[in-house]
Amino acid sequence: MVLGKYLDIMTVKTTDKILQKYSQDGGIVSALLIHALETGVIEGAIVAMPTDEPWNPEPYVATTPEEIIAAAGTKYVLCPLNNALKIAAREQGLDKIGMVGMHCLTYAVRKMQLYPFGARHLPNKMALLLGIFCTENFTYTGIKAIVEELHKVNIEHVEKMDVSKGKMIVTSTLGERVEVPVKLTHNYVQPGCYICPDLTARTADISTGSIGSPDGWSTVMPRTKVGKDLFQSAVDMGLFETKPIDSGKFGMEMLTRLAQSKWDRSEKTRAERAEIGLPNPF
Repeated sequence: MVLGKYLDIMTVKTTDKILQKYSQDGGIVSALLIHALETGVIEGAIVAMPTDEPWNPEPYVATTPEEIIAAAGTKYVLCPLNNALKIAAREQGLDKIGMVGMHCLTYAVRKMQLYPFGARHLPNKMALLLGIFCTENFTYTGIKAIVEELHKVNIEHVEKMDVSKGKMIVTSTLGERVEVPVKLTHNYVQPGCYICPDLTARTADISTGSIGSPDGWSTVMPRTKVGKDLFQSAVDMGLFETKPIDSGKFGMEMLTRLAQSKWDRSEKTRAERAEIGLPNPF
């Protein structure tokens, strides 16, 4: 199944007005990380924190709600979050670590948990993995070129980036909103994204993304007992508003179709690589 195993699926948004202001869609990741931090499920979370260079985040170990909020919002740029595992476990001495990332990051953690050779006890300190839906990603050079050459906006003036309904949307600090077709960004996509088969981060404890939900909401898929218990705890405390996911073409059908499309693209890329003698990582 292209969506992977999950215990539930629904459409969700945070009830927290502050998180609604800073979040990308439904504010799910930030709200879950803060809830996990405040209930002791984690002691800190590895997030993509903004830096002085606009839209070029760096791995950061957030240990307060304020730091988690500071890192809110999607950045369509590669950020090696796994590099901060050692910082969290060894330099900061955390025993219960949370992390948010796409399939390539959550999959790497699961592989360490299955084959911990050389990881030196890092995997057993991972307490929570939140997965982000992802079709493709870019280097900083690539995203800068997309914004400045396609959208004609200086990256220093970008307030928010989003991908919705086949468009990549850039909103500037001056209130300007510029849309370009996503297909125009394909030349900047990382080659590894074409071999990745997973849209919905199937190895996470909870997966979430905007696909399949209306604007301002997110699709949420608790996948493990850890994820289900955390999410239900947040719902019970009134932190989320939930409703069933639409089963139609803009809900479940769209999510499944796009997940299948990414899977098929991966299979095609694998076959092309095998034909010319290149190895496949999966």
